[in-house]
Amino acid sequence: MFKNKSYIGISFVILVFGIFVIPKLVSRIQNGDIVKGERLDKVSTGAKEDGKLVEIGPAPKFELTNQNNVLISNESYKGKVYVLEFFFTTCPTICPKMNQSMLEIENKFFGNPNFGIVSITIDPEHDTPKVLKEHADLLGVRSSNWNFLSGEKTAIFDLANKGFNLYAGENSKANGGFEHSGLFALIDKNGNIRCRRDNFGNPILYYDGLDKKGVRDLQQDINVLLKE
Repeated sequence: MFKNKSYIGISFVILVFGIFVIPKLVSRIQNGDIVKGERLDKVSTGAKEDGKLVEIGPAPKFELTNQNNVLISNESYKGKVYVLEFFFTTCPTICPKMNQSMLEIENKFFGNPNFGIVSITIDPEHDTPKVLKEHADLLGVRSSNWNFLSGEKTAIFDLANKGFNLYAGENSKANGGFEHSGLFALIDKNGNIRCRRDNFGNPILYYDGLDKKGVRDLQQDINVLLKE
């Protein structure tokens, strides 16, 4: 008798569940709401929490000599959005690709006085202003806001490794004698390093100058900062 009552009770619960819950589940599935949630939305879309690019902090200060023997500093780019890289002219590996990425970015924003590029050599003993000028001419650089900079080696290595945390170092076993990052830094008009978030909501910090998507993302975010 008690056993029969238990069956009746369970059947009643299932009936109620079917009447009230299942139709709501079906409706949510049809509307696509069943897979949505605040956390999952952020993961799947990479949405920016505040709708803006992340502000990492002030870019390190620098003062170096450009290809025209003119002293250039971060103050020279005040009020401008700019992209910064570390490279060297005799690099046989990643630098040619980085150069092409920068040329693509230059062409995209050519003629905009509020945009610039900074390319800092990590081999200043070879890359004198004269060599950098020849390199810029060889690349076909047109923008007056694209500066190729050279200076004292220790200061440049400190700027790369301790300032921007973009690795650069000498290595006799590496092709060309140096190793360095292929990443680009994006700096806003106020001198702050900026970046987008990845698909998990984390700041990417820097943009991959060797990757088409990285360059495309960078171009999009330059546009965002130019409008701020």
